[in-house]
Amino acid sequence: MMILKSDQEIGIMREAGRIVAECHALIADTIKPGITTLAIDQMVEKHIRARGAVPSFKGHHGFTASICVAKNDVICHGFPDDAPLQDGDVVTLDVGAFFNGYHGDSGWTYAVGTVSTEIAQLMDACHQSLLLGIDQAVVGNHIGDIGFAIDTFATRHGYGNVREFTGHGLGKDLWEEPPVPHYGRQGMGPRLKNGLVLAIEPMFTLGDWRAYVESDGWTARTIDHSICVQYEHTVAITDNGPEILTKL
Repeated sequence: MMILKSDQEIGIMREAGRIVAECHALIADTIKPGITTLAIDQMVEKHIRARGAVPSFKGHHGFTASICVAKNDVICHGFPDDAPLQDGDVVTLDVGAFFNGYHGDSGWTYAVGTVSTEIAQLMDACHQSLLLGIDQAVVGNHIGDIGFAIDTFATRHGYGNVREFTGHGLGKDLWEEPPVPHYGRQGMGPRLKNGLVLAIEPMFTLGDWRAYVESDGWTARTIDHSICVQYEHTVAITDNGPEILTKL
């Protein structure tokens, strides 16, 4: 069942989203070759708690870290570690903050040092697809309209579009109804209503979009070990159009 939020609830989620956006601003200023994702995890957790929130992911279904890390061929749900990031790596860092009973959630892909032109173009395309998906997140449209816009863009540019992991509703729970696939048919799926809050998070690859999960039960990689990138915002659907909650 979709849970619609009141203006007051969206106001709280706006603050949760701001905390997440502040974390990404810190990451953008900090990330460089030689830093570890464990150090980034500690920095993010410190900031979230200093803002009166708690990390959404830590303890969620047993996840042990404050951020999810997806480096190079990892799609999602990887753990931070003490291995220094290398020049040319590409890494997605997913941040969630739970503030006054509501979640904010945003993942972003970062280039470490200088990445190849091919990877930079993949990053740009995936980011553009997120914005195209958000453009479809309006009252009266359907979930399928979001996925159709994203998948059409991926296909046009020849990128893999991950299907095994989706966006989701968001609110008091980190994962709420409805799921938000990044593929679909126009006019299909649940109708979007004022007060619905969604995490939209396309994942594009340079090769096969299919995934496998490692023995830790969390870390998902591309089946052919091709590079994967991801961009995610928390978006409120309002009568005035979509509002991105996870930006400064």
